[in-house]
Amino acid sequence: MNKRLNWLNRLNWLNWFVFLFFFQGSIKGQDFTKDICRIEDGKLVFRLDPKWNQSQVNQVVRQFNLDSTLVAEILKGLPKVEVNGALWQGTRLANNLIELSKAADQIAGVGSPEIPIFLSNEWLKKSGTGVTDQGPAYGINRFSREEIFEYRDSVVTLHLPGYDWAEKVFISGSFNGWSTTATPMVKNPDGWMISLKLGPGHYPYKFIVDGRWTIDPNNKNREDDLNGGTNSVFYCYNYIFRLNGFTEAQKVILAGSFNGFNPVELEMKRSGEGWELPVFLKTGTHSYKFIVDGRWMTDPANPVIRGDGRGNQNSFMSIGDTLMFRVHGFLKARQVELAGSFNNWQWGELLMQKMADCWELPYVLGPGNHEYKYIVDGKWTSDPENPYTTGNDRYTNSIRVVYPTHTFVLKGFQNAREVIVTGTFNGWNESGYRMARTEEGWIFPIHLDPGKYSYKLIVDGKWMIDPGNPLYEPNEHGTDNSVLWIQ
Repeated sequence: MNKRLNWLNRLNWLNWFVFLFFFQGSIKGQDFTKDICRIEDGKLVFRLDPKWNQSQVNQVVRQFNLDSTLVAEILKGLPKVEVNGALWQGTRLANNLIELSKAADQIAGVGSPEIPIFLSNEWLKKSGTGVTDQGPAYGINRFSREEIFEYRDSVVTLHLPGYDWAEKVFISGSFNGWSTTATPMVKNPDGWMISLKLGPGHYPYKFIVDGRWTIDPNNKNREDDLNGGTNSVFYCYNYIFRLNGFTEAQKVILAGSFNGFNPVELEMKRSGEGWELPVFLKTGTHSYKFIVDGRWMTDPANPVIRGDGRGNQNSFMSIGDTLMFRVHGFLKARQVELAGSFNNWQWGELLMQKMADCWELPYVLGPGNHEYKYIVDGKWTSDPENPYTTGNDRYTNSIRVVYPTHTFVLKGFQNAREVIVTGTFNGWNESGYRMARTEEGWIFPIHLDPGKYSYKLIVDGKWMIDPGNPLYEPNEHGTDNSVLWIQ
């Protein structure tokens, strides 16, 4: 028991907040959301469910660097838990839920005024879950009848046939913060319908029929709701693949880098001029081919064709803004290529064009931290003009940050040879992200999704918390980690 209490003593109040708040977000706020946190009789009360599955626990542990053993002990329902000197009273309810409570006035003084003290459904609706659901790399809709779903001019029209006996039907999903009351559907002679103005993307949802949550019976697209159940999913498209002609073909399949070039999954539909398939694709560059009655072919209407380094050719298309990869020098080289995490480090695919004083290649990348190298006449090299790198020696890669959401700044330390930032965002890799020297110190821009991150700086091999960040928390090594919140 002493060992358990020692673990518990390492958990500060902020971690308690993170743990409970993000469980509320990860289970999509359904059914019992309102009961997870409340103020009652001058006490702050949290309600936990030991039936939460391991995937939920693992998700929170990975995302927020919590001690999995500690979390498991809490869910066993210890009667009293002391955290940072404050005593929480634990009670096991008749339905096997666990309630933890303490006087509400003991929670003052949490590190950042931007972090709300009390949870509420209204705040959750405004802020979201704190974890961005990036969704899959691609998706198509699979409704039982085409007239049930329409997406035109950025407006989704969704029908729920039947249920004429219901008094009220709401739709709840990622588009409205999983609100149970914000989006009522309209009753018509055929059932119920709703119109929503939405941009391209991946949208999980459910219906609430007279207070009862239900998946869409007319939608074959479903995914785990992280609560032992299922959500329905629809996609708002941002691209239509078209193949004109081939009207006598029996079947045409779309295959690309976005689905691992699966030869059977994405069957195209006949159109007036040939074949087409609307698809949602994430921002970035995608290679693809058509398969016409078993015969693979590039897109005859698309002039952008590149080899894959193995004697094959693929068509390429992009969604998003074009970036320019440019490297000066190497003017005596016969060939310079680009390869990186964005194309699975495939050589022989992205050949750069030789200009008067450099080599360059326009390319579209989605938001993120992308590693890459140049291949100069077969020799791999990092970008000599880019100070942002990761790795060591011959395994050093350059990093291209697209749409940074935060910049790490370390002032001073001008005599240091190397400063690295590492944390939960890169698996605490000791070769982490190498910061660039400036006149005032060191910087590193990074793209991070909304949420909480723990991190440290490594200055010439010495680990330290960020002296410019007042937020920190204890870790399992008996030291501290700096804490970063991305909203």
